[in-house]
Amino acid sequence: MKKWSCIICPLIMILVLVNFGFTTKSEVKVPEKLKVKEPTLVLFPKNRTIFTPSFVTPPFLGSCYIGFKEALAYKESQGDYFIINTLGYLGKYQFGIGTLQLMGVYNATKFLNDPSLQEKVFYTNISRNKWILRKYIKYFVGRKVKGVEVTESGILAAAHLAGPGNVMKYLYSNGRKDVHDAYGTSLADYLKKFSGYDISDVSAIRNPKV
Repeated sequence: MKKWSCIICPLIMILVLVNFGFTTKSEVKVPEKLKVKEPTLVLFPKNRTIFTPSFVTPPFLGSCYIGFKEALAYKESQGDYFIINTLGYLGKYQFGIGTLQLMGVYNATKFLNDPSLQEKVFYTNISRNKWILRKYIKYFVGRKVKGVEVTESGILAAAHLAGPGNVMKYLYSNGRKDVHDAYGTSLADYLKKFSGYDISDVSAIRNPKV
């Protein structure tokens, strides 16, 4: 009996495996509505890097320096390192050639294609403006100008938009001498929009270079 079992069991297994091998697979039909009939549009532009942001609103990155710079970058360029606006301002933070030269950067093409250099230039420029405006920061922070409380981050954001000299005039005139950029954004807008960030970690440096 054991002898027959040893013979019959392997035969049964072989028959089962053979049967599975010759079983025909049923065809899976894709509904007409789900079939792809046309090429899908590519969301990213050609010849651009993945640094281009795909978000609609800036991410919340806190109220310290990182949150400040990313919020400002989003307002300037939607965070695009490689953009040039209609007035020739460059990169994520929209720097002009003159400001870049003050930071020690003389090659605009290299600047535009180097995100790490853009970040260094932004920090360097904030440090420079913080030094220039140090007395105004000390005196005006906590006061109100045209109903808006003045903060250090608001002052430095406004200086990024219009330069530290125009910020001095605005504060000294109690808001009467406001300026607007070519797109209609005012210095007062930046003072309000970028108020309340803690950027105390940024050092005030006289004539810094990248």
